[in-house]
Amino acid sequence: MTATRDGETSKDLKAEWPFPVAAALGSRVRAQGIERELRARLAFPDRKHLGVEDGRIVLRFEADQAARLAEAMRVVETVLAGVDALPVLPREVDDILTILPRERLKWLKDGRLQSAGTRTVKLRGRAKAVTFHVFDPRQIEDVLDRDLPALWRIEDAEALKEKRSRAAGKAALTRGGKAEPKAAKASRSRDPKPRLREWDAFDAEGFLR
Repeated sequence: MTATRDGETSKDLKAEWPFPVAAALGSRVRAQGIERELRARLAFPDRKHLGVEDGRIVLRFEADQAARLAEAMRVVETVLAGVDALPVLPREVDDILTILPRERLKWLKDGRLQSAGTRTVKLRGRAKAVTFHVFDPRQIEDVLDRDLPALWRIEDAEALKEKRSRAAGKAALTRGGKAEPKAAKASRSRDPKPRLREWDAFDAEGFLR
């Protein structure tokens, strides 16, 4: 981090830090989320003084606002110190892992993706607050490194195939069960009652008495 008075272009005060690229996990959406988190932590009037340019986080204040710059610097440094642990938001998960929202919801429900808690926010233009799950960046990084979404998709496809096969088998049994009584009835109506050869003589001797 450097804090200098930029004499080449203006007398404004400036402080800058390298952007934490590793914490973004290769995701543009995650990088934007980190930037939003930095702005959200700053005092409202100071948010417009923060920018991200050329891989750097930059704060610019007028020359007579050294105290505001110092306070804003403190906030930015606090956020950057814990940036690796910032919860990953749903849209960020989708972008990092290149998955669909329905896949995220399915894998969250069956436990393959683990929630790190929930967050409730009031979105602009909505009357009610929205609650959603957030995720541990370490778990998301592990899932990414091991390419687990590709494996999970194969597992899901096999499970769906097996489910359809069982359903087809069950349907066939159901159809067979309904047809069998009619077939058996028709067979009985066509075939006379079988009799053993010489049965009458055998019965007359009384061997069954």
